[in-house]
Amino acid sequence: MPLRIEDYAVIGDTQTAALVGNDGSIDWLCLPRFDSDACFAALLGDERHGRWLLAPDAPVTAVRRRYRPETLILETELGTDGGLVRVTDCMPPRDRVPDIVRVVECLRGEVPIRSELALRFGYGANRPWIHEERGVRWAVSGPDAVALDADVPVIVEPGALSSRFVLSAGERARFVMAWSPAHERHWRKIDPDAAIVETEKWWRRWSSACTYRGPWRDDVLRSLITLKSLTYGPTGGIVAAPTTSLPERIGGVRNWDYRFCWLRDATFTLYALMIAGYKREAQAWRDWLLRAVAGDPERAQILYGPAGERRLTEQTLDWLPGYEGSRPVRIGNAASNQFQLDVYGEVIDCLYQAERAELPANDEARKLQRGLVDFVESVWQTPDEGIWEVRGPRRDFTHSKVMAWVAIDRSVKMIERFGFQGPLDRWRALRDQIHADVCARGFDSARNTFTQYYGSSELDASALMFPLVGFLPPEDPRVRGTLAAIERELLHDGFVHRYRSPSSSSVDGLPPGEGIFLPCSFWLADNLAFVGRHDEARALYERLLALRNDVGLISEEYDPVAKRLTGNFPQAITHVSLVNTARNLLNADGPARHRAAGGLANASDVGPKP
Repeated sequence: MPLRIEDYAVIGDTQTAALVGNDGSIDWLCLPRFDSDACFAALLGDERHGRWLLAPDAPVTAVRRRYRPETLILETELGTDGGLVRVTDCMPPRDRVPDIVRVVECLRGEVPIRSELALRFGYGANRPWIHEERGVRWAVSGPDAVALDADVPVIVEPGALSSRFVLSAGERARFVMAWSPAHERHWRKIDPDAAIVETEKWWRRWSSACTYRGPWRDDVLRSLITLKSLTYGPTGGIVAAPTTSLPERIGGVRNWDYRFCWLRDATFTLYALMIAGYKREAQAWRDWLLRAVAGDPERAQILYGPAGERRLTEQTLDWLPGYEGSRPVRIGNAASNQFQLDVYGEVIDCLYQAERAELPANDEARKLQRGLVDFVESVWQTPDEGIWEVRGPRRDFTHSKVMAWVAIDRSVKMIERFGFQGPLDRWRALRDQIHADVCARGFDSARNTFTQYYGSSELDASALMFPLVGFLPPEDPRVRGTLAAIERELLHDGFVHRYRSPSSSSVDGLPPGEGIFLPCSFWLADNLAFVGRHDEARALYERLLALRNDVGLISEEYDPVAKRLTGNFPQAITHVSLVNTARNLLNADGPARHRAAGGLANASDVGPKP
């Protein structure tokens, strides 16, 4: 049986990341970057597509694992009838090339161990040339070369580097795998123990900067560490997930590549970093955003590569059977060519929040903001593909229009509060025009709810964002009516669907069927808190926390029928939502819920954060 998505943990070096199963197998790794070709792709197939197994060579009877506190160093204990071993895995923050350090130690008894490093470059398609050169064992294929160093004898087998040995209590074996460009064959020997010590110091130093002191501090910090692990260090970009094609529904076709950076996540992410004290990371993310979007606003994309790359051509990998048979396996993402009006609101809101947070001034940000808002002014009435990146026809999605309002509203505030230059009276009038248009055409007065798109009777969970971005205050009857309608029609086992599945194919152009998109349920918790339903909000938040796996990671979606995680993993926006909702619940408790710091003022001000 394949491992469940929740059976994996992540290790990373802030340039790429690996998924490590609770069986001791690394089943997914792209080198040297998040969006590079995978050299371990068993996650989307089986061991024939590449993996690195380090585990007892005997039946495992018990598994327990954890991250070392405040780090991304993984410890997995594997028990057998003959004893107990612990496998420690980490990727040291990168110097020049990516390394994986693995140490297996016998804690009790005597245990036979097997290491099988089976590299398959090109997403599992290419078996490497394996040889020894000046005492170093190399696996080479095209542009990629991987070296293995080990304390124990290594046997060169067809397509693999293997070791079999026995450890008794107190004994250990150490392994280091390092990548380099094939034409350079760069190898420098490192001390695995010293690398683990330095990696632990690095993560603990980073974690010590966390300023969140609320009731869920350990949970928030684990999500922040996960978010840091998804950061592409050289640029500050943050990928949505380190994986591709983990299905939204097991066996389905909604399988997308998320190893890129979405503009839509800009405000969400900036706020999560800022409220936790990570101003440097927030600034790096803001600066990445400026570089990525720089140029003609009409050519802005909704997502980019980790360094700001624009060409993200989508293609399928026919040789991979997919996770539990979920095909197709896709790399690249065609959504990069879509028009999504809402992202302009997210970007401008991010720039506004950066000003509020007093990030170092950036003249280019002001120029970019003006260009973007001028573009929004000219296109806000144009149908788009919307927040859910539909592959059906463009529509006048209500959420998109609200985010166009956000773009204008934040631009007005930049003039009023920070001295930006711009046509204040014209933008105020436009803000009012968009607001009136949404309330007239995106609201169903008969049902007392905002709808998915103009003229539709369907609901959409993105409407939960409207009070959070300050479009209307939570106490407004239209907001309360929408909240009631979503609770009535979109909840499944207490969690929120994005929209009704039977209607999805006509909207998004894909076969119906997906899990619960988890950020929507965090938005529901936010809404419950800010209408005074504090106990319900906290209960929902605790239920969402319980969906995480044993090491605190969570994916994009959840299948409430099969009771398992689905979608790409771990998912940045879900962990960001976890952080932001923790802060919103803290601010909403008691009299503090109306303080400007948490966000409730009025419809023309910044609301509680998404």
